[in-house]
Amino acid sequence: MTKTILLGDEAVARAAIDAGISVAYAYPGTPSTEIYMAIEEQVKERGLNVGGMWSTNEKVAVEQAVGASYAGVRVLVSMKHVGLNVAADPFMNAAVTGAHGGLVIVVADDPGMHSSQNEQDSRYFADFAMLPCLEPADQQQCYDFTRAAFDLSEQFQVPVLLRLVTRLAHSRSQVTLAPARQQNLPNYVNDASRFTLIPSNARRAYSLLLDKQSGMQAASEAHASNALTLHGNGLPGILVSGLAWSYLQEAMGDQLHGFNLLRIGMYPLPFQKIRELLDASSEVLVIEEGYPFIERLISAGGLMREKTIRGRLTGALPRAGELCPDAIKKCFGLPTAVSLQIKGLAEVLAARPPSMCDKCPHTDSYILIKEVIAELSGEVRVMGDIGCYSLGYMEPHQAIHSCLCMGASIGMAMGLAHAGMNPAICVIGDGTFTHSGLAPLLDAAKDNTNIKVFILDNSIIAMTGGQQTSATNEEVLSLVAGMGVPRGHIRIIEPTTHKKEQNLTVIREELAYVGLSVIIARRICITYAREIKANQQIKDAKRETQEVSA
Repeated sequence: MTKTILLGDEAVARAAIDAGISVAYAYPGTPSTEIYMAIEEQVKERGLNVGGMWSTNEKVAVEQAVGASYAGVRVLVSMKHVGLNVAADPFMNAAVTGAHGGLVIVVADDPGMHSSQNEQDSRYFADFAMLPCLEPADQQQCYDFTRAAFDLSEQFQVPVLLRLVTRLAHSRSQVTLAPARQQNLPNYVNDASRFTLIPSNARRAYSLLLDKQSGMQAASEAHASNALTLHGNGLPGILVSGLAWSYLQEAMGDQLHGFNLLRIGMYPLPFQKIRELLDASSEVLVIEEGYPFIERLISAGGLMREKTIRGRLTGALPRAGELCPDAIKKCFGLPTAVSLQIKGLAEVLAARPPSMCDKCPHTDSYILIKEVIAELSGEVRVMGDIGCYSLGYMEPHQAIHSCLCMGASIGMAMGLAHAGMNPAICVIGDGTFTHSGLAPLLDAAKDNTNIKVFILDNSIIAMTGGQQTSATNEEVLSLVAGMGVPRGHIRIIEPTTHKKEQNLTVIREELAYVGLSVIIARRICITYAREIKANQQIKDAKRETQEVSA
């Protein structure tokens, strides 16, 4: 047994390796990025035979993972919560096909929206797909539950969801590692109907998934993480899940002995143990990080009045944002931390909004866009997207007017144009473009919609730590041309001060054109310049080797 200090994300990565994965896939997104980064690091340091890649998007990552599972090997795929929206199609259908080799999907939720558009709770996806879900409370459970998830996946032959949250993913604690397992030998699925979801096969497969539900329910009832402790009949009860257990311990300490307690670490919910908790308790407080998922299920959405059930849904705990020990103390009428009541603390801890790096190429791109649209009559809107350049909403830029989801800027600009607002302008990064901008650009090209698409190509996925993009430089140009955009209206500019006038001329020309224009603003990210050059050298060397071999 080896003890080491690990982030929650790193504990998941080490557990996956020790569980015998053969491959891993991911798309970067805070707070899940460090999972695949840690796998990459371990593979390089230890010379492990584990493959994988940063996928183009989360949908592709899950499809790649299902393919690896089909081949009989264990595979981990990781993403943030909104990434599961992108991957929902293969995720839901993989529940029906089932898994062959162990398939674990790790999703890191972001309560409090530290770096996300919403607070959605991935437990609903597991419930929707009728799949097991494990929710660790600390870094040790991150490690243990990841290993257990592969066992569950192969036991029930289904994908298993592992749900983390930001504070767990990005905090460190001591973790005891267990001996590594051997990797599975590749072996194909013998029954082709299992993974061929034409209706006749899908109906049979769905019936099999339904048949597995009782076994999954029994496994949840028996799982050690779903621990029921009854201290006395008629005492108040607490039902707590995941990381909220750590907050509860810190807030209440030894006072917990005065409560009946049920901890939840595995789903589907252990309803038999919940029944026992309700029967033994005068009331039940549900403490969970994220949506009131458990509270809704056990209180029938607040309608059931058999026993008083309190939580986020009733206002006993905050409905939005992260939980914390002080929020729990307030619920029990306990005094909160004195440090939070110091006079003048708000001024000392004044919020400092994030900003783009000094000399960032996106800053120069926004200067160009704002200067040109200032010359136009009437109001003009610039549809934004996900990436560093979404900070263009902030001062001093104030250059974009939307930021919905990955790849939405092009589709939203088309909507503006179809509604009669012209010119319709949008910005999208090179990483986001390959993630989910290709499909809407194909529509724009087919329709020759009068929109102006700025692809901000800085050659790196900078916002999540410098992952390599799927396409940059001439590759982006080829993709755009391949979508059907006329070559004459694919313009390349270098967003720098000394080329400002010629760049403005290019933009003015394209604004005057009635139809689709794509302006590629190409300049490498200054923060990751070395990594970008190293990535390009590796690409060039690989290409040369392949050409020599051919």
